[in-house]
Amino acid sequence: MAAPPKKAFPLRLDPALYAAIERSAASDLRSVNAQVECLLREALSKRGVKLAEPVQRKRGRPPKNATGGGSNDR
Repeated sequence: MAAPPKKAFPLRLDPALYAAIERSAASDLRSVNAQVECLLREALSKRGVKLAEPVQRKRGRPPKNATGGGSNDR
């Protein structure tokens, strides 16, 4: 099952703030977008706002079919 689509919207940030988020994201091995989402979730949690857990995407290779079905079958 695919994860539900995320809401996209433009966000204007001060360049110094963006640079700080970018450094923070790099140290946490995240993209800037993922870091902004993480920081927003932390801030809302500190304010007592309850959120549903984010949908975790499956990582790694998909399992092989029981019938084989690989791309090398002819």
